[in-house]
Amino acid sequence: MSETTKQSEEAVESQSQNKQKNDAVLANQNVAPEQFDWESFESGLNAEDRTEKQELEEIYNGSLNDLGDSDIITGKVVRLTDREAIVDINFKSEGVISLNEFRYNQDLKVGDEVEVMVDKREDKTGQLQLSHKKARTLKAWDKVNELHETGEIVNGLVKSRTKGGMIVDVFGLEAFLPGSQIDVKPIKDYDQFVGKTMEFKVVKINPEFKNVVVSHKALIEADIEGQKKEIIAQLEKGQVLEGTVKNITSYGVFVDLGGVDGLIHITDLSWSRVNHPSEVLSDGETVKVVILDFDEDKTRIQLGMKQLEAHPWDALSENIKIGDKVKGKVVVLADYGAFVEVAPGVEGLIHVSEMSWSTHLRSAGDFVKVGDEVEAEVLTLDREDRKISLGMKQLNQDPWTDIETKYPVGSTHSGVVRNFTNFGVFVELEEGIDGLIYISDLSWTKKIKHPSEFCNVGDKLEVIVLELDVQARRLSLGHKQLQENPWDKFETKYAEGTVHTGKATDVFDKGASVQFEDAEVEAFCPARLLEKEDGSKIKKGEDADFKVIEFNKEFKRVVVSHTGIFKDEEKKNVKESSSKSTSTSSTNEEKSTLGDIDVLAELKKKMDAGK
Repeated sequence: MSETTKQSEEAVESQSQNKQKNDAVLANQNVAPEQFDWESFESGLNAEDRTEKQELEEIYNGSLNDLGDSDIITGKVVRLTDREAIVDINFKSEGVISLNEFRYNQDLKVGDEVEVMVDKREDKTGQLQLSHKKARTLKAWDKVNELHETGEIVNGLVKSRTKGGMIVDVFGLEAFLPGSQIDVKPIKDYDQFVGKTMEFKVVKINPEFKNVVVSHKALIEADIEGQKKEIIAQLEKGQVLEGTVKNITSYGVFVDLGGVDGLIHITDLSWSRVNHPSEVLSDGETVKVVILDFDEDKTRIQLGMKQLEAHPWDALSENIKIGDKVKGKVVVLADYGAFVEVAPGVEGLIHVSEMSWSTHLRSAGDFVKVGDEVEAEVLTLDREDRKISLGMKQLNQDPWTDIETKYPVGSTHSGVVRNFTNFGVFVELEEGIDGLIYISDLSWTKKIKHPSEFCNVGDKLEVIVLELDVQARRLSLGHKQLQENPWDKFETKYAEGTVHTGKATDVFDKGASVQFEDAEVEAFCPARLLEKEDGSKIKKGEDADFKVIEFNKEFKRVVVSHTGIFKDEEKKNVKESSSKSTSTSSTNEEKSTLGDIDVLAELKKKMDAGK
């Protein structure tokens, strides 16, 4: 039998016993059941007492709240102990709250109203336990959600520093303030904010983890944006403003104009040359600037400083003219030349071609360095376009002035190899005097394909002046002309038909290179003329006799043949054999003819005798 069925049967049995008991009482009192006051009998109270009791119960029940675990109730502090606050919430008993939950409110006193929630209806001692912290947290969470939606500003106490930011108390909730959201400027010392009450804006909420993120920067940016719009609306080109240096970069300086930033480009800082903006300004410095330009939305503002000063060219002396000598400091160096500051903010260019009379162009760095004090001559001066060009070589005499006296045709000199070309070598005789040796004038005997095969840049070389053109500033030099032309004697020694012993230094498809006893002479033997008498061909490194079949002094060309030697012998032998055969035949023919004559003579004699 189940427990429920058993209980039901016991209840029925109890009711039956009560009915039997009541019927016995009515029988003894001779009262009908329908006329008996059962309520007075069971409660022990008459009708008047019961009415009074009911009124008291209604009054008592009306004075009590139906407590829910998630309800927030307002109570009054009725007593304070060393550890607890006793709070009356109009319940059948007073509640207890630990004073730790009121640490934020050191001024708590009896009579103060506080918001609480039921923590435990009865602890082990039967005491009602309340929580002010839970009530405050729940109400704070609702308030924070409301502020997040409306965007209203909230005050919070910065409690402590944590990794990446700060912890802020907002209505009892611990919110996170990222370091990047403290201010519009980077913060180095976070501790300066601990303990301060500041205004914040709720920027992010995570309902799942009850996380709240606040920002102070958002309020500053909002203020700045308002100021920015107000300032931008008043901007005009040419307007002079005062600002504070906010940031310095390699290309310029950002200036805070009171909520809106503008850029001074490095070229607009000063009329003088500036290598880096830090040479002119420093962080936090107050400066006066002029608005040069801005875009349509006025989000990019171009500022200038040098425009507030007179242009240096306006202060340039009127006495300076073309041909004058000036002194200045090299401020910028490039491969093509150097910029020299001849007056504050006034720069002139010395092109590399104007640094030396030499036609062999080099880098400007070979002549001057940044910071050098130099003297130069004014070559051109354009005050309207504010341009000036200078020259350094003009301070020295042009070496071509007396060139005919120093370097007449036929004179010999020593020079330095400065440069190569495919067709020759440039030799510098002195600064500004270069001459060209054509590749054909380097050697009488060597076949040079490129000048680098003959000499190196920087080598000293003896030369002779072959031609001089003063007007064109052109000097033609020679090197081989310093020696006698060996081909004059070779013309006789290696005449056509002569035979010489040589070595095949190189053998290739078209023939072979042949070196004779004169190392300066190299001959060429065609492949078909390399064949020896036995039918084989001459190999590389092999010595043999060669016959000169062509000699050209002008082109230094010698053509030889080995095959021709024994072919000529064969022809000679054939010729000699042919000559002997012809002689013998003539003798026989003569003999035969004479014999015939004798026979005829004898026959004639016989004929005459018969007669």
